[in-house]
Amino acid sequence: QVQLVDSGGGLVQAGGSLRLSCAASGSMFSISAMAWYRQAPGKERELVAHITSGGSTNYADSVKGRFTISRDNAKNTVYLEMNSLKTEDTAVYYCHAEFRRRWYETSRYDSWGQGTQVTVSS
Repeated sequence: QVQLVDSGGGLVQAGGSLRLSCAASGSMFSISAMAWYRQAPGKERELVAHITSGGSTNYADSVKGRFTISRDNAKNTVYLEMNSLKTEDTAVYYCHAEFRRRWYETSRYDSWGQGTQVTVSS
């Protein structure tokens, strides 16, 4: 099993910054893509940022220019730097990882973090 533990959420004033972290542990061959999702009450879970094993990134339009996703492959950890936070960013943030169990398998499996609350006050 692969476990993801995300952390770093909290209460911050609008315009402030937070840095989320998510560490993966367990038996796997490699992690391919890692991502951050968020879900606000009454809304669908949405993709916020995505990063491949090679470092290619993509962002939701709503956060582009403000958020930065990065990863440390040696630590199996993904980060999300959130700057210029807005009240609209308030949500539970979940990390997600796609991984391969064995080197000879092309099939991908996935795992979710437990979520970390980000609250941005006005």
